[in-house]
This record gives sequence, C-alpha cells and structure tokens, in this order.
Amino acid sequence: MNQPLAPLEKIQFSTVVVIGYVWPEPNSSAAGSRMLQLLEFFKHCSRQVIFASPALLGEHRVNLADYDIQEQSIRLNCTSFDDWINSIQPELVLFDRFMMEEQFAWRVEQQCPQCIRVLDTEDLHSLREARHKQLKSAIAQGHENDAEFNRPAKLYSNMSSLDICQREMAAIYRCDLSLMISDFEIKLLQEQFKIPAALLLHLPFMLSAVASEHSINPFAKRQHFVTIGNFRHAPNWDSTLWLKQSIWPKVRALMPSAQLHIYGAYPAKKVTDLHNPKQGFYVQGWAKDAIQVLRDARVCLSPLRFGAGIKGKFSDAMLAATPSITTDVGAEAMTGAHPWPGCIANSSEELAAQAVALYHSEARWTTAANQGAIILKDCYDKQTLQERLSDALSHLKTHLTQLRTANFTGTMLRHHHHQSTKYMAQWIAAKNQR
Repeated sequence: MNQPLAPLEKIQFSTVVVIGYVWPEPNSSAAGSRMLQLLEFFKHCSRQVIFASPALLGEHRVNLADYDIQEQSIRLNCTSFDDWINSIQPELVLFDRFMMEEQFAWRVEQQCPQCIRVLDTEDLHSLREARHKQLKSAIAQGHENDAEFNRPAKLYSNMSSLDICQREMAAIYRCDLSLMISDFEIKLLQEQFKIPAALLLHLPFMLSAVASEHSINPFAKRQHFVTIGNFRHAPNWDSTLWLKQSIWPKVRALMPSAQLHIYGAYPAKKVTDLHNPKQGFYVQGWAKDAIQVLRDARVCLSPLRFGAGIKGKFSDAMLAATPSITTDVGAEAMTGAHPWPGCIANSSEELAAQAVALYHSEARWTTAANQGAIILKDCYDKQTLQERLSDALSHLKTHLTQLRTANFTGTMLRHHHHQSTKYMAQWIAAKNQR
C-alpha cells in the first residue's frame, strides 16, 4: 500500500517568484515572519525561489541567501521587469499585498500567461482603514472605541466606499487565489462583498510549536508587563498612546510597582518621548528575539483599538507561554472555538483591572498559558496548514483554465485595469527616459 505524500511533495514547481512590498524582516513584524513561512514552503516544493522587491533594503532585513533564496531588486514602471520575468518563466508568482499586484500582475500576465498568480493579502488594508476612521469618529465623540467595529453590515458600509477597498477587492478578483490569515475576513468577503469562496484560502501563521521549550520559565520567575509591535504599523502606535494616556495610569493606581516594557522596530521620536521610568513606562525599541522578551515577561498587555488580520504578537506570546490581555479587535480570528489565553476587555478601566488580576493570580496565569499551547496546536500547526496550501495550489495547477473561465469578473477587471495601468506605466517609463 502506497504511503500518502507529505504536504510538500504533493506539488512541485520549477520556479516561484515572490514580489515583495518590503524585504522580509521576521524580527520586526508579523508580516515579515509570515513571508518567511511562505518562502520556506515554496523552497521545499520548488527548484528555484526568487524574492524580488522594488523597496529599499530594510535595517533589520533577513539575509535570504542563508535560506538558499535568490534576491532580485526590481523597478517600478520599467520594462526591465518584463525582460527579467520573461527570461525566468516562473510557474507561480506570489504578490505580497495588493499594491504589488496592481504594479506587476499585468506584466506577469503579459509575459507569462500560464503562470499561477497568487495574492497574499497579509490582512485587509481596507478593513483596518475603515476601523481607524471609526475610531477617530468615536474619539471625537468622547468614546474610547466604537462598539460596532465588528458588525459586518456596518463594516461593509464603511469599507465599500473607500478607494483602497475597491482596489483591494479588484486585486482579489484578478488573482487565481488569495491567501487570507483571518477567517473573520473570509466570512466578511464572502457574505458582504460576495467574493466567491474558490478565490479565497484561509491560511493563518504556519508555526512549529514545541511547548516544552517555552514553558520552562514559570510564573514565579517572570516579571513585568510587556507589549511589542512594529511602530510603522499605525494600530501599534495608537495602542501605545492609549496605554500611556489612559490604561497604564489605572494599572499603576492598582499596582504602584508595575512596569511596562514596550518593544518595537522603528520607534519614532514621538514614541521614545513616552519613555518614563518614574511611571514604570519603558520604551525599549527593537527586540532581536521577540519570543525571549515575551518568555521573560509575566503578561503581554497589548490593547488594540483598530486593525485587521491576526496579530503576530499574540501568537508569539502563545509560543512563549505568556498570557495576553487585549481587546475584541486584538483577539479577532486568532483562537477558533477556543477561549482567549488571558483576558479580553474593551475599556481602559476593565483592561487595567484584568491585567493586574492576571498578573497576581498564578492559577489564572497557568490556565491561560496552557490554553495558548492548545490554540497553537489546533489553529497554527505548520504541517496541517502546509498541506492545506499544497492541496489548493495542486488544484489550481490542474484546473487553471477552467477556474479562470469561471471567474469572469476577474477576467473583466484584469482587462480594464491592466489596460489603464499598462499605458500609465508606459507613459511614466517614457517620461523617465527624457
């Protein structure tokens, strides 16, 4: 009897090209970690993987050569990309966020028409923007947040008129498959925006969780609160400001000796100016090893008032066996049917009270830490998710023509978008040559 194929043996590609919005920085952001997970998957099922990007090299970028992945700098609005992609003839191109699909997909289709085109959305940018607008409106009215953040009909109403939403939905239609990290967002797209289920694949973080390695630092040996997140990401800055102005003073009133240590890449001066040891508020900057930082802390306190997708800081906290305090938005789509490994609250008073209570209760803390290990196994198992992706790509490769024929809306959008983008790009290229 034949043994079933391992996930990475089910499908093989000659060449895969990933077009990145930025160069991967797995120690700076969840997006960087996510990209490295995808690159690892493709490296194991392809003879050649090339990561290409028009972005400048980042300060904390990973050296992809260490992973036997080629690096290629590419230019926007330049025919040099056409010559390059034509010479490679990849079987699959992955676009990192919809902006890269807008810029390069028409060129890929023109030069490599049978190439599979996949979009990694990271999270729904338009959902994050709509929630940010809702939050600003709530604050203007004297509220800390908006209770209707999660009502699908309200979200659709606020998102659908946004230019970024229309662009994002069009990119999803134009691609053969879009990878979604949030099942909440998949449901929103299917039920409110009527995106066909065949175009979407739920693929959260693909993690290898070894609980024994991360549970060696027990309750008694941990201290302080911690939060972590890239400060180029607006929700992280808003969270830090909310902590400083409203939540942390309430924590200190209940626990005068409390310390909060804030880590994150690219802190601007407005962030570092919040550093105040007398208040127990420490702005530490970039963390080389986020898991170790979280493993040393007792509680991850990261209240997010807006955002989208799922949050790497909380999956990292689970890997470190560190309970978390956050909001409904922060916890969204992260635990399946399981309870949150810590506590969820949405007001500054409740967040402060729950944070202090969890910090002092070893029984509650232990239950939450163990719950994180269960969630990792059930929701983020690397092998299970790699198999899901492998099956989806195998189906695409086998039925590409039929699937594209069935997606007439995508064909129509590609025709009109690519024609306009093509001539705009050619005009810019001609202008740059003058």
